[in-house]
Amino acid sequence: MFEPIGGSAPKYTGKNIINPLAAICAVGMMLENLGEEKAAKQVEGAVIKIVKTKLKSLAAGKMGYSTTEVGDLVVKNL
Repeated sequence: MFEPIGGSAPKYTGKNIINPLAAICAVGMMLENLGEEKAAKQVEGAVIKIVKTKLKSLAAGKMGYSTTEVGDLVVKNL
């Protein structure tokens, strides 16, 4: 099973401010486990680039982007 760790955060439900990178990294781990190492490295590289160059913080509501915008940034960097 591949899932992000961190627990639930019901106070943020529907606010589009949660950091999605743990979930995206879990997908990368799944890809690696399935033998898709190139794809896994691409996911990891995109996440690292976003964290280094785009995000103000990793905290909910302090990233400088919404949840969906962070996901879109990762996709654009794949």
